[in-house]
Amino acid sequence: MTYSVISVAMVPEHLLLAGILVLLLLEVFFEDSRAELPLAVAFLSAAAVAAAMLGFGGKTWAPFPGQFDLTPPAAFAKALVLGMTVPVLLFSKDDFGKGPFYPLILSSLYGVCLLASAESFLTLFLGIELMSIPVYVLVLLGSRRPESAEAALKYLVLSGTASASFLMGASLLYGSTGSLGFGSFAIALASPDLLARTAIVMIVSAFFLKAAIVPFHGWAPDAYEAASIPSTAYMAVLVKAGVLVAAARVFGTAPVREPLVGMLAILPLLSIVWGNLTAMRQAGLRRMIAYSSIAHAGYLFFAFLGDGPGRFQAVVFYLATYGVMNLLVFAALPSHANDLERDRLENLKGLFHTHPFAALLIGMAMLSLAGIPPFPGFVGKFLIFKNVIAAGYTTWAVLGLVGSYLGIYFYLRVIQFMFMSPAQVEAGHAPSRGIAMGASLLCLAGAIAMALAPGIFLARL
Repeated sequence: MTYSVISVAMVPEHLLLAGILVLLLLEVFFEDSRAELPLAVAFLSAAAVAAAMLGFGGKTWAPFPGQFDLTPPAAFAKALVLGMTVPVLLFSKDDFGKGPFYPLILSSLYGVCLLASAESFLTLFLGIELMSIPVYVLVLLGSRRPESAEAALKYLVLSGTASASFLMGASLLYGSTGSLGFGSFAIALASPDLLARTAIVMIVSAFFLKAAIVPFHGWAPDAYEAASIPSTAYMAVLVKAGVLVAAARVFGTAPVREPLVGMLAILPLLSIVWGNLTAMRQAGLRRMIAYSSIAHAGYLFFAFLGDGPGRFQAVVFYLATYGVMNLLVFAALPSHANDLERDRLENLKGLFHTHPFAALLIGMAMLSLAGIPPFPGFVGKFLIFKNVIAAGYTTWAVLGLVGSYLGIYFYLRVIQFMFMSPAQVEAGHAPSRGIAMGASLLCLAGAIAMALAPGIFLARL
């Protein structure tokens, strides 16, 4: 019975592992093969479908009780994350097409799937490391900038610091409660014991560093700018999704209390304000997206101030809307032979006159990221701030909303460049290829579905 439970509950992970092995064998024995991309998409799509089917089954599986279980919401979270990675693989063809990029992505996703099903800090740590280690290589892989090595080293050191903080926090938590299960976190939240409170602070600080919350955000702009477009998209969307899903699993439905309330309110609020203000001054798209992601991490951590039952739902839905729209920007961005020129916001001037469909897609994504109705980003922000107000933190919710208005400027600035400026003849942009356009249409379909029927997604979460 145990083996059958493991076989069924871990089908998404098994498919990812099979994909990793096949891709590695292909890399070793058929170096010039062009089958890596189709195979990676096939295994990833199969894993996403399997996760969705497990979610629709409505059954809870516990192959490793106390360490790993699969509930319907966790299965749907896996399906969303795996599904959102498919466009990343599709628009990676121009940058990679073959090579180690694809097994590295699948390896990192294996860790993300573990995070969604983790039931203890041991499994959670394993998932975080499996997710993070391939990303260190992705920052360097296919890089076209001399600063890539420095950015990868900075990310490695600071991410290692987060792991050390997480391990120390888990050790102190075990010393305080005698357990490494997530239930011990809820016990520590309600405990006045100094050891328990220190453990909580260290674990939350590790999540802040991994998600690039101010003042732990210094690695993100450099890493995003130095990496290739597909690697930046993966870090901005899927790595952040893994960290926030892990945090949602740890917090569960436990209510937060002082002094953690201050930590979960002040630092995310600073991230919202600082991320939005600094994004205004950026000349490059990737650095702008990096500071935008810092602000969005602030919105996401605001969700933990809200009521326990609606917390996981709000976090995962926001991640879905944020992720799809960020991926739409990268997928619709016209290609360019020069990576530095492709990244310059100035070169988006007049894009509507040369590539109207790409400009419309990017414009829609910018409006959604700004939280303008009726786009799905508005629904995501509404859910988070509604829960915060319902929990009694009205002042913090108002301050967060005011901070979010700062972000409207730089999103509208991109739209102004594309629609209200003369075309840059010397920009040298070329239309996206068919496979990248397919990735754009996938993201567009997801965005439309979430905008028209958010209740269907929310009911599954």
